[in-house]
Amino acid sequence: ENSLLKTSTCSSVKPSGVFVSPYTLNLTSFTKLVKRLQERHPEFSRDEIVEAVQELRRINKGVLSGLAISSIEEKTSAIL
Repeated sequence: ENSLLKTSTCSSVKPSGVFVSPYTLNLTSFTKLVKRLQERHPEFSRDEIVEAVQELRRINKGVLSGLAISSIEEKTSAIL
């Protein structure tokens, strides 16, 4: 799941000084995307949604970085 949405390889530090790895940021975006798609398409299982996101990634030459989550959501919905 971490590799589905690629972000910058930079890490970040929250104002509290807590280190946040780019993989944590990826998971947050991915979780948000899957949640939005599950709400929009309750007739599909989580696995079917993940497969559709992976298909979009394949179609998009292996990357989803640079696309807004809303754009990924729309394109994944079209696949579903």
